[in-house]
This record gives sequence, C-alpha cells and structure tokens, in this order.
Amino acid sequence: MGATHGVEITGPLNDRFDEILTDEALALVAELHRAFEERRQELLAARRVREEQVASGTDLDFLPETKHIREDDSWRVAPPAPGITDRRVEITGPTERKMTINALNSGAKVWLADFEDANTPLWENMIQGQLNLRDALDRTIDFTSPQGKTYALKDDGELATIVVRPRGWHLDEKHILVDGQRTSGGIVDFALYFFHCAQRQLDKGKGPYFYLPKMQSHLEARLWNDIFVLAQERLGIPRGTIRATCLIETIPAAFEMEEILYELREHSAGLNAGRWDYLFSIIKTHRTRGRAFVLPERNAVTMTAPMMRAYTELLVKTCHKRGAHAIGGMAAFIPSRRDEEVNKVAFAKVRDDKSRESGDGFDGSWVAHPDLVPIAMEVFDGVLGEKPNQIDRQRPEVEVTAADLLAVDRTPGGVTQAGLRGNINVALQYLAAWMGGNGAVAIHNLMEDAATAEISRSQIWQWLHNGITLDDGPEVTAELVTRIIDEELAAIRESQGAAFDEGLYKQAKELFSEVALADEYIDFLTLPAYERMP
Repeated sequence: MGATHGVEITGPLNDRFDEILTDEALALVAELHRAFEERRQELLAARRVREEQVASGTDLDFLPETKHIREDDSWRVAPPAPGITDRRVEITGPTERKMTINALNSGAKVWLADFEDANTPLWENMIQGQLNLRDALDRTIDFTSPQGKTYALKDDGELATIVVRPRGWHLDEKHILVDGQRTSGGIVDFALYFFHCAQRQLDKGKGPYFYLPKMQSHLEARLWNDIFVLAQERLGIPRGTIRATCLIETIPAAFEMEEILYELREHSAGLNAGRWDYLFSIIKTHRTRGRAFVLPERNAVTMTAPMMRAYTELLVKTCHKRGAHAIGGMAAFIPSRRDEEVNKVAFAKVRDDKSRESGDGFDGSWVAHPDLVPIAMEVFDGVLGEKPNQIDRQRPEVEVTAADLLAVDRTPGGVTQAGLRGNINVALQYLAAWMGGNGAVAIHNLMEDAATAEISRSQIWQWLHNGITLDDGPEVTAELVTRIIDEELAAIRESQGAAFDEGLYKQAKELFSEVALADEYIDFLTLPAYERMP
C-alpha cells in the first residue's frame, strides 16, 4: 500500500483489512503520531533516568512536587459512565473471533478486549482484532467452526461492555510508518478502535472505554489525556466521552496513583491492581539493589504479603477518595475437564481471593475463563447486593508509607529447584506460543500472558546476579540454568509428542536464554521478540 497522508503500510493487506485501514482512520493515526511522538520518546527517556536513580540507591517515594494534588480533598474524577457503573466481574482475553463472542456472552459485566499482554502483536492479530470488535458491535460476528459448532452473540442487553486495552508506551507498530517513522503501538490500537467504534458504542448507549497499561508516571497519563482530547475533537465527540481505567502494574506508578487519576479525571474510570506485572516491575526496577529486593519464587508470593497488602489497600483508598472504581486482580485458573479434585482446590482459592478483594472494598475483579464468572459474581453479589459498586466505602483507616510499598524483604517464601524449573518450563511454553501468534496460553491449568514470562526471566536474572543459593540445591548459575532449560525442553517435547513445534521452541529457547542470562537486563522481552516476528 502506498503512502496516504504520509502514512505507509508495510504489512500485508489481508481480506477486509482495507475496512480498518481507511484513509480517514490512518489520517487520525498520523495526526496523533505527529502531535505526540516526541513526547512519548521523552517520557520513555525519563523512565530510564528514574531507573538509573533507583539503581544508584535512591528509593522511590511520593513526589514532593505533586503533594498539593494529594492533599487537595476537593477534586473528584468524572462519575461512572454508562455500561461501566457496575463492574463487579470483568473477563479478559485477546480479540480473537471466538474469544470475542465467548467473552461478550460470558455473563461478566465488562470484557477487557486485549491488544496487549494477552495478545501477540502479529500484524494479522492487530488488524483482525479491530475487525472482530467492529463486527461484534454490528452483530455480524457469528460463525461456525470447522467442527460444526456455532458461535453467536446473545441479545445486546446481556453482553459485557467492551473495554479495549491498547499496547503500552514502550511498544512500536512497525507495520505503520508515518513520515518514515514507526508509530506507537498504543496510539495505533487506540486510534483505529476509536475511529471505527466510538460512535457505534455511543449508539448502543455506552461509550469508547479503555484500559491503559504499563504506565510509570502521571506524566504518561497526561499524554493519554491529551490524546483523548484531540481525538474527541477531531471526531466531533463531546470531551469526556472517553473513559479510561489505568492499570497500576508498575512500582513507580504505585507512588503516583492520585496524580494519575488527577491527570485523567474527566476521562477517568478508576485504577486496576495488575498484580503479575507489578511483581515484574518490582524486580526490574530494583534489580541492582541487592538481596533486600530479591523476591521468593513466583508461586510463593501471595496477595497477603505485606508489600502487596500495602499496594492494594492504598489503591482502594485512593480510588474511593476520588470517586473512582477500584478493580482487583486476575484469577487465572483454567478449569480442568478431567480432574474435579484440581477444580475443587482451585475454585476454593479463587473464592478466597475474590472474598478478600470484595471485603477490602474493591468494586470488581478479573477472571480469565468464563467458568470463573459465576464464582466471582457470587462473591461480589454477596457484598454489593443491588448496589453497582462500593465507591461510597471510604478507607480513612488505611495509612501506607513508601517503606510499606518497598517492603520486599518482608515477603515470606524461598527459592527452590521446583520454583526455578517452573519458571523455565512455563516461560518456554509461553514464548513458543507467543512466537506462534497466541498471547493467552493455558499452561498447567493457568491462563498465562506476557507478564508470566517477564516474571520468570526477571527472577532468574535477579537470582543469578545476586548469587542466590536454592533452598534445596546449588547456587543459581548460568550453567545450572542452561542445563535446566535443556532438561525442561526435553520434558516438554516428550509431553507434547507430535504437537511439539521444533522451530518455535528453538526460537523460545534462544529468546529466553538471551533475556534471562544476558549481562545487561533487557527492559521488556517483548521488544526483542517483536523484532523476530514478520
């Protein structure tokens, strides 16, 4: 496709892609790129400066320059918007065609339609996902599988509200160039959906709603707010129509929750506790700070750990103080069709997790599978009753200090051979699937996304660089990790049999070894992974 409005499409134009990549939609992408790309790059550079400060021994803290915002009790975010007033259960998943129908039909109040961590940014996935969302709103998405199973949407009144998660600020879209430059993946995802679907959502009595991932400062939230203002102006949609929920899934953002709400206040729909990426961020941000910031293995870190309690308690208090929704974390369990005992134990854990969240004041929570919707719904129904949320439940008794958020060394648990092997096994399986185009993968009865692989490789990198000795074994060394990678790869090959894809697992092994064993820590493994993709 040739240049239009200074835009060049370098990806293939598959069937119906021209319905999304119209001149008018690409003009919006181009305008947003030209207006905001320089700021995006400045903010990414500011992240690196902050990381260097922490690496040199400066602890994160609440910002003195924004103290007046935190201490001003008068401001509130916009009131909850139609379709997202009651968010007691939200389901997450990529915008694949079957998932789109199943998620909308799931009985959840909201579907997080994911272009980010539960999605692989293959060109085909990104544009087909946009088509699937538009088709869903037009009710033209019904289809029959090759096995003869029919998938069809329920009545509009029974469907979950679509809330789109675009890519984070660090990710480019290499298949859309503006004036010869790569575009921001997040801007592309936002602009294409907003252009094609904002009015469609308004016609259904709802609106264009978003989840904003991976932000590390209120200035990054300000950038999104300015994008929203310009986009609404261009399409003639009233300012404040867009609503966005911000994921607090980085440790720097945990110190700027109020400021993030403030920057987006006319467009704000609350905050979400993105627990897995939050752990990844804690490791990444403090990777050079020694053993005081070394976490136990992933499965040992629960939401009752002191630092995680501080994080979630502060999030609920902050949101409700400002009239915003507080949305809890993911229940990632995937029910087994063969093992009822596994289900029984897992369902009990899910119930406990959602009971803790609803009891703490969260207004809703996430699940990864439709079978978990009834459990989460029952728990939140028990607390909310007929009320749409519990924003009116203030938490004045909660006091969280910077030291509370940084109390990594108070996290119980150890590092075992099983934990090391588990990190390697799951990361290899996930990365092979990711490279093959699937970003939401069921592994060992859990729905895993990119945060899984990030935690796995980050923990191993941290254990290697801090001379950690396993509780039941030797010191973690590059030689030990390399040997276990080969052993786990052999075990995966044996368990998968004919389904084992030699080429994808070769790429997964190379990528995992690169990001787990390199001397220099790579900020996001999805960056080198994306460059390996067509």
